[in-house]
Amino acid sequence: MFSPNVNHIVEHPAAGYRKIFETVEELNEPLPTEVTGVLPSWLSGSLLRMGPGLFEVGAEPFHHLFDGQALIHKFDLREGHVTYHRRYIRSDAYVRAMAEKRVVITEFGTAAYPDPCKNIFSRFFTYFQGIEVTDNCLVNIYPIGEDFYAVTETNFITKVDPDSLETLKKVDLCDYLSVNGVTAHPHTDADGSVYNIGNCFGKNMSLAYNIIKIPPPQKDGSDPLKRSEVVVQLPSSERFKPSYVHSFGMTENHFVFVEQPVKINLLKFLSSWSLRGTNYMDCFESNEYIGTWFHVATRDPAAYLSSHKFRTSAFNVFHHINAYEDQGFIVVDLCTWKGSDFVYNYLYLANMRAEWDKVKESAMRAPQPEVRRYVLPLDIYREEQGKNLVSLSYTTATAVLRSDGTVWLEPEVLFSGPRQAFEFPQINYSRCSGKNYRYVYGLGLNHFIPDRIVKLNVRTKDTRLWQEEDSYPSEPLFIPTPEAIDEDDGVLLSIVVKPGAERPSFLLVLDARQMTELARASVNTIIPVTLHGTYKPRTP
Repeated sequence: MFSPNVNHIVEHPAAGYRKIFETVEELNEPLPTEVTGVLPSWLSGSLLRMGPGLFEVGAEPFHHLFDGQALIHKFDLREGHVTYHRRYIRSDAYVRAMAEKRVVITEFGTAAYPDPCKNIFSRFFTYFQGIEVTDNCLVNIYPIGEDFYAVTETNFITKVDPDSLETLKKVDLCDYLSVNGVTAHPHTDADGSVYNIGNCFGKNMSLAYNIIKIPPPQKDGSDPLKRSEVVVQLPSSERFKPSYVHSFGMTENHFVFVEQPVKINLLKFLSSWSLRGTNYMDCFESNEYIGTWFHVATRDPAAYLSSHKFRTSAFNVFHHINAYEDQGFIVVDLCTWKGSDFVYNYLYLANMRAEWDKVKESAMRAPQPEVRRYVLPLDIYREEQGKNLVSLSYTTATAVLRSDGTVWLEPEVLFSGPRQAFEFPQINYSRCSGKNYRYVYGLGLNHFIPDRIVKLNVRTKDTRLWQEEDSYPSEPLFIPTPEAIDEDDGVLLSIVVKPGAERPSFLLVLDARQMTELARASVNTIIPVTLHGTYKPRTP
């Protein structure tokens, strides 16, 4: 279905969305699909997706959307045929939970308790052994060199076989880099170099954010991780309270980091794990009064621009859309949520599985989503105090130098709808990452329930969407047509769940230009919610 209007509200009284938050079993072998429509002849490869698949262990439930045990999914496309496969990642968190029939390692919003079968002295000492960081890599999957890794936001990543979906090896990034964790959204250069950001402790317990680089595949076949390095360090505005960071921006010549007012209280994090029932969510706090800071660093040579202090009002940000340079400015496009109230507070499974009226009621209390454009001037002169420094003709975003030397930013709103979020953004990455662009594709969240796929023209603010009754899509991945001339010449791939259908899940293939359906590959199984993923083209 196609409609040019993205702002109308669709109701979901049947609450079919609950099915995407239910436990499923893994598959012993790939399932065939029923293909309707016409798949592009050039589309040959694998769509790999990560998400939670196990929402309880024995009698113990996981409480948060980001707690369920990691399930890797694969739709394999070959010569017009499509198969579907899935397997659980054999993380320590999963293996031990299966062995002990309980939650063994604390997850994002679910605390692990000591084994009740142990005696009181064993349980007492367990409380004071400190945190055991989860390796439940349910958020994303991406290549490093020739290998593929499932990731979350801790220091652990998991090497997987993209063909068999077998778990190969757990990797601790702390063995190679000075980071306490990295985001699940790295950037990849044309040469295959992977950049990411994570927080770290320096001398005297000083806190900072390190941008790291993992080099491209090595000619000698060695592991690129062994040659990874910190390229630049960015300061934290608070010594013991790093901001939560989920992604960052990278242009041709700069890195952009948004330090948001959602903070991790490290003193609470380090001290409270001895208290029964504490989890990661308990250690977040918000500070509306400090607002939001934009930090900029150059790439070559790598250096933090300490003289450029950009501020704006408080907002949450999880996903950067794109950033690029134009006429002495850095343009930064973001999916934001107004205010400092942490959006993850509204993603507990009890909220997501509630009756539709309760889902809407909860979402009404949450921050309002907006797609925003911020413009950061690189040339700042004292005599321009109080004046809008932005001279780009195509944006209403402003930047004003204040007497304290900071530059106050006000955004241009590219998309806004009441309780209608544009999230999980994807662009024509190989062509447009770090460059001026026109189109972004996203998952439309209706009161946090994913029920549409949206195409946004960031220049005109026009929108197009795909939507089907009682259907729940996932993040749309853009795959360009070979030899494409236009930016939007390609297809979008999304996993859609339609609970009432005979085959309740399907891979949707959309024409990215018109947002019309080309084909779908339906499978006779429910597929739970997926978060992020990648497309692995088949090599000749």
